[in-house]
Amino acid sequence: MLGFATFAALLPELRDLWKLSNAEAGLVASAFFAGYVATVSYWTALTDRVDGRRVYLAGALLAVAGGVGFGFAADGLAGGMFFHALLGAGIAGTYMPGLRLLSDRSSGSSQSRYIAFYTSFFGIGTAISLALAGLLAPIWGWRSAFLISAAGPLCAGLAVYLLVEESKVERKTKSGFTFATLFPVASWRKVIANRAAAGYTLGYVAHCIELFGSRGWMVAFLAYSAGLQAAGQTFPWNFAAIAAAVNLLAVPASIFGNEIALRIGRRKWIQIAMLGSGACGIALAFCGGLHWSVVIVLLIVYSMLVMAESATLTAGLVAAAPAELRGAALGLYSLAGFTGGML
Repeated sequence: MLGFATFAALLPELRDLWKLSNAEAGLVASAFFAGYVATVSYWTALTDRVDGRRVYLAGALLAVAGGVGFGFAADGLAGGMFFHALLGAGIAGTYMPGLRLLSDRSSGSSQSRYIAFYTSFFGIGTAISLALAGLLAPIWGWRSAFLISAAGPLCAGLAVYLLVEESKVERKTKSGFTFATLFPVASWRKVIANRAAAGYTLGYVAHCIELFGSRGWMVAFLAYSAGLQAAGQTFPWNFAAIAAAVNLLAVPASIFGNEIALRIGRRKWIQIAMLGSGACGIALAFCGGLHWSVVIVLLIVYSMLVMAESATLTAGLVAAAPAELRGAALGLYSLAGFTGGML
């Protein structure tokens, strides 16, 4: 995850350096999700056929290539989009396969809690990615931030491959891939026919539109807000560091949100959290000119509300999908959600 938010942290700098419009900067940011969406079905299908640890390692190495390539070769819109898409394809090979590794090794109520912690660490990874980029770029330049972040997926891939035991779950012996195996439309229809699974999937789409939109533009929003502050009252810290702290503080909301959902019901909690985050996000858009301390507090509250339903949605999908459709359900869930993130 170290390279996940590097571009977001450096967006204002690279936008000016490469003379990009806001729309073009958005294309570079969206390229990550395009790479993710284009490959996630392949990675998910692959976990049904080979050891998930090998899939995870392959995805991690692809993420390394994306980060190193961005650091060495990206020099504008085209290069930025290409290497960011490569990074997204690599992360796709780690996130859902990692969730599959976890779900294959747990069950019952403990599974929901494990998934809550797993999805929450996505937020921790985002926070560290933002902080690392904000720390390294002013000292060694923006390219160093991408190059050093590539060490993260390399270490993660090796750790999972060497330290996680192979699952005893029986896999399909057929090794070939067809359009039907990569995009199992028949299985997806069965998933969609499951009202609960379809609901969690649609909810995840809405969640990802809000989550990745807010994360991708948080540093830029802080820069915008700083321009509206009165003289001598601007933000006292680096924008990337503030965004990292906000994301880190929001992580427990996912875990605690899942615990609340187990008590009052997933559906009710998701409705409460989504209504709250939507209202807070609209309010925040009109509050950029308020004192910097108020802006930071609103960002923290907003980020916590956005994260509050994250683990609940994923745990609900895993619980709702029949065991024989779990792989297809996770693939559709991720594909649909990150398509929303790309938007």
